[in-house]
Amino acid sequence: MASKSVTNLLSKAARPASRLQLPASHRLLSTTPIQNQAQTLLQDKENGFGFIRHNPRTPKPRDKGVTEIRGPYYSAYGKRHLQDVLETMGYHVDGLKFAGGSFSMMPESAVRELVDLAHQYDVYVSTGGWMEHILTQPDAHSAVDKYLRKCKDIGFDVIELSSGFLSFPPDDWLRLVDKVHSMGLKAKPELGIQFGAGGDTAAEDLEAAGTSDPSKVVNLGKKFIEAGVERMMIESEGITENVKSWRTDVIQAILRDLPQEKVMFEAADPPVFNWYVREFGIDVNLFVDHSQIVQLTCLRSGIWGMADTFGKIVSYRK
Repeated sequence: MASKSVTNLLSKAARPASRLQLPASHRLLSTTPIQNQAQTLLQDKENGFGFIRHNPRTPKPRDKGVTEIRGPYYSAYGKRHLQDVLETMGYHVDGLKFAGGSFSMMPESAVRELVDLAHQYDVYVSTGGWMEHILTQPDAHSAVDKYLRKCKDIGFDVIELSSGFLSFPPDDWLRLVDKVHSMGLKAKPELGIQFGAGGDTAAEDLEAAGTSDPSKVVNLGKKFIEAGVERMMIESEGITENVKSWRTDVIQAILRDLPQEKVMFEAADPPVFNWYVREFGIDVNLFVDHSQIVQLTCLRSGIWGMADTFGKIVSYRK
């Protein structure tokens, strides 16, 4: 018996210390603060490749250079795949987003496993824009309440609020923001210039529907910031997705009047996030597919690039 006790104690002592877990109400979009983020990465100067020039990543929780990755949506994956992603690149992932209402199609146990796993790596978890569907229910007020309560129970940190398919008054949108915040969750409005965005509609059909003036996004963005929103998502459709030519003028207009740290751009295509980093530097906040996290991280670090960015992405910091 004594021998077994000694073995058990030694086994426990060899286990890595568990991560500090805080209540979901304290977990920001920028991820939960942790006591000790010291890690031995291959960039480490003494034990790795740190002697090679690269742009250092600021530690979590980040308020700039934030990277949010897509959860199961275009392809199905579960905890084993996400474990691989986070074991290898978790230091560079800030948020995980279940696009649309994808999580509602999955077993609850599987969703909880993904949420819990993300939190172990200090990654916040966001819903997609499923609120659009919730608002079409016969009793919208009751449906919204039940939806938010269930999301909080599962462990979501962030509720995305989209209106790409709805004609939705700004004041009502602000009421939704207040409602989400009152539940101890973080509201993340998704803004764009294209009505019907998010449905993989052909560029010709979107062009026929027309686009909004960028000032609409800017004016709403200012109201959301006043309402305490930490960060907004900028929808790519109509700007860099499903268009004949990119609307870079829209992006410039948004960043001229809204703080860069308050917006995140959807950029789930390498040429697109390559352009964002080239134009706005490594601190631009981006949403990409989970399969692109290595490519984007190498670009931010300045060790990878396309013809226009290779060797040209730099920073001046310690």
